[in-house]
Amino acid sequence: MFSDVTALASRHLLDRRGFLGNSTQALSGIACAALLAQQGLLRGAEDERPGTVSGKVPVHPEIDAAHPFADRPAHLPAAARRVLVIFCSGACSHLDTFDYKPELWKRHGQPMPGGDKLVTFQGEQGNLTRSPWQFRPRGSAGKMISDLVPQLGALSDQLCFLHSVKGKTNTHGPGENYMSTGFTLDGFPSVGAWTTYALGSENENLPAYVAIPDPRGVPQNSVNNWGPGFLPAAFQGTDFNTSKPIRNLSIPEGISAERDQRTRGFLRRLNERHLQRFPGDTELAARISSYELAASMQLSIPGITDISSESATTLRAYGADDAANSLKADYAKNCILARRLLERGVRFVQLFNGAYQTGGEGVSNWDGHKAIEQQYGVHGPIFDQPTAALVKDLGARGLLEDTLVVWCTEFGRMPTFQKGASGRDHNPEGFTCWMAGAGVKAPFSWGATDEFGYRAVENVVSVHDFHATILHLLGLDHERLTFYYNGLERRLTDTEGSVIREILSHAA
Repeated sequence: MFSDVTALASRHLLDRRGFLGNSTQALSGIACAALLAQQGLLRGAEDERPGTVSGKVPVHPEIDAAHPFADRPAHLPAAARRVLVIFCSGACSHLDTFDYKPELWKRHGQPMPGGDKLVTFQGEQGNLTRSPWQFRPRGSAGKMISDLVPQLGALSDQLCFLHSVKGKTNTHGPGENYMSTGFTLDGFPSVGAWTTYALGSENENLPAYVAIPDPRGVPQNSVNNWGPGFLPAAFQGTDFNTSKPIRNLSIPEGISAERDQRTRGFLRRLNERHLQRFPGDTELAARISSYELAASMQLSIPGITDISSESATTLRAYGADDAANSLKADYAKNCILARRLLERGVRFVQLFNGAYQTGGEGVSNWDGHKAIEQQYGVHGPIFDQPTAALVKDLGARGLLEDTLVVWCTEFGRMPTFQKGASGRDHNPEGFTCWMAGAGVKAPFSWGATDEFGYRAVENVVSVHDFHATILHLLGLDHERLTFYYNGLERRLTDTEGSVIREILSHAA
């Protein structure tokens, strides 16, 4: 009997140990398979993945780790080959720039109907308040645009206005995220990252994606605006401007150019030899590629950031020679840099006007809560002439034929002044963005806010619609451009978004 009991106990222990061992192996196998599938390294994993929310089959670009920026085909015929996004940080007021509301002027100083129920960011709202700047008819279409941006107003015939954009948040950081990535939270890829992931680059000596921060500093959410999120790190934007070039790019003191070249050549041969021994090492291949790009940038970047070769006429047109307004001159130089990058085939350029708060609220960006006339009186001249000159210059050089220019901000502002102040609170319910160049109608206006400019009410445009349209103009189907991450086919437009076909030219 004792032996029977012992045998039973032994069998129990063996079964228990076997179960635990087998379970551990099984769980390890599942975890390993999930990780490989997540990274796209499991054979056949892609075939078993679900389609997108729309039911369409995902399109994953074929990316060679050794050449991640190789030019890749679009999904559809493309109107635009490259994109310039001009971003006014701090939430530039549509009611003081591009969205004229006669009723707001008529009822200036009166309480806003339902104003006591407004969702506010900073305290109680005051009365309806017209813009401190006059609006005047501009261009052949007589578009009413503020005297705050007269030179952009003069270009109104080249612009396609979206007056009914609607956001999801009234907070700057999440608002920047939403406009730059399609999500209010951190950790999602920017529009530029999605673009370069899909299409690669048209040049071999410059980054595919460049972010140009304002001379006053970076925007509130900094690198999140040009980050890769869960996409491969290669598709992050490279940030620099004319006053702050790329760090650690110059050859160290005491190292001759010849010695530097020999050293890089030796390292390249070592890396290539190692890659031959381990041909499946994609991380090494990507690292070699990044080093080679950095070496190319040592030669190309100094030349492209040095604008001394620009003519006096060009510098004057942009305002880059304005000795009385150094901030304007520095931003103008960044505008010239943006044009030079686009000329040389950089796929996506993100140009910022305004930076994180420094020196007090609204001092370094468009966050005009307290004294909007004084604050915007500073920002308007910095922004207007250089930006208008950039659009004109792109047109004169023929670049607008295949370049999409986008102007945006994180949200709009209230038609009321804040109680006890002379500025406007945050307003994501309706605001203005505009486009110009490849594939869009001009002059053209789409959508509208209500009679006071508070809420988008006609042909409402979500940020996902906005992004879907940008991708469409690049020849990309926003519902099929995905990246498999954490068990989902992720996309820029999440589960929403429609191309705004009404604003597209016949060519698009």
